Amino acid sequence: MNLKKHFLLIFIFLTTLTFGQETQEKSEVYKMTLQDAIDFAMDSAYANINAQQDVAIAIKKKWETTADGLPQINGQVNYENNPKLTVTPLPGELIGEPGTTVPVSFGNKHNMNASARLDQLIFDGSYIVALQAAKTFLEYSANNKLKTEYEVRTNVITAYGNVLLSKNSIDITENNLDNAENNLDETQKIFDNGLAEEEEVEQLKITTQQLKSQLNNAKRMHEIAKESLNMVLGLPVEAEVILLDELEILATQNILETDASEDFKLEETVDFKIAKNLVEQRDLEFKLEKSKALPTLSAFVNYGATSFGDEFNFFESGKDWYEFSTIGVSLSVPIFSSFQRHSRTQQAKMELEKAEVQKEQAINEIKRTYNAAKSEMTYATENFEISKDNLNLAERISHKNEIKFKEGLASSFELRQAQVQLYQAQNEYLQSMLNVINAKAELEKIKNKPLQN
Repeated sequence: MNLKKHFLLIFIFLTTLTFGQETQEKSEVYKMTLQDAIDFAMDSAYANINAQQDVAIAIKKKWETTADGLPQINGQVNYENNPKLTVTPLPGELIGEPGTTVPVSFGNKHNMNASARLDQLIFDGSYIVALQAAKTFLEYSANNKLKTEYEVRTNVITAYGNVLLSKNSIDITENNLDNAENNLDETQKIFDNGLAEEEEVEQLKITTQQLKSQLNNAKRMHEIAKESLNMVLGLPVEAEVILLDELEILATQNILETDASEDFKLEETVDFKIAKNLVEQRDLEFKLEKSKALPTLSAFVNYGATSFGDEFNFFESGKDWYEFSTIGVSLSVPIFSSFQRHSRTQQAKMELEKAEVQKEQAINEIKRTYNAAKSEMTYATENFEISKDNLNLAERISHKNEIKFKEGLASSFELRQAQVQLYQAQNEYLQSMLNVINAKAELEKIKNKPLQN
């Protein structure tokens, strides 16, 4: 009985410990600045993890190609069992019985041989090209990983900004709703005392109901934005992430950090490097097809032993094994392929020419994208300043109309019109801040700004 209690206590303890660990994992809170989020995503984002695997695969592929030209050793063991040996008739003269035939069985019931073979490639033009191609493929994979990291950084910045935008939208809408409800309560009391028109109350009710709907939608969008950020970061969608940066501060910093005079080096962009890698790959494929017209020379060494008998006793001591060995070379010379090699070589040459055209297209696309990103950043900066000024004006206009309304100098329609103008200015200002952040992120992606500070 005591033993059962002992095991029960251990079980309860382990269950409690496991539950506690699960609860701790689920309740983990991540606090991140924007740079923290970028650094975190570099290691945990799904796209980055796969890109890292692609580089690892390319490294293994390079060694696989290298190993083709290194010694290859293979072993082989063969065993044969002959339940019924082949019978061959021989003339009786062999045993002194002319005019007759004698059935004779040749062979042994059990046969076994073991051998090992070493093959070494001496010359193969395609092998030399393949080594160069493996190196180029590794460079391509590394550049593609870098491109993925730039895209992940841009996605993190966009997702981070969307969460801040939706949170600010909630705060502003809640404040607007509080003011609208206060105005509605005061107007309702004035109406109850017969000092206000019913239309004024109804106008304020419309404003209040619309703000409630906007607030509910803003809260839903905030939850969606948080889940999107978690996905970009490589976290479970239910994970709690607290953002430490402020939207307005980030927008201002991005404007201050933008240097319009900074040099743009096209040759250092990852898109140019990838286009260059493609040309190099197609050039090597062209050389590979041409190299197939060259001879291939290899050498081999074969060594083994064989044994036989009417009983299976190959592993007994004293069993006779008869050794054999072979050394040789093999030369393969392509002579005529009915123009098959020529056709493949021409195809590879055409693919190379296409890659050259694609590279030229990529260069022009990089230039166009960079110019567009610069223009977008300039517009976003100007629009941010204008939206900020418009918001200040809209706040003053709304405040004046609210005072006039309370003093009976403005109608509820005029107040509502001023409030709608204020709400629009607030949304435009929020969006202008996000546009600055996103425009700067796109510009940095094109210019290949270092990923980590």
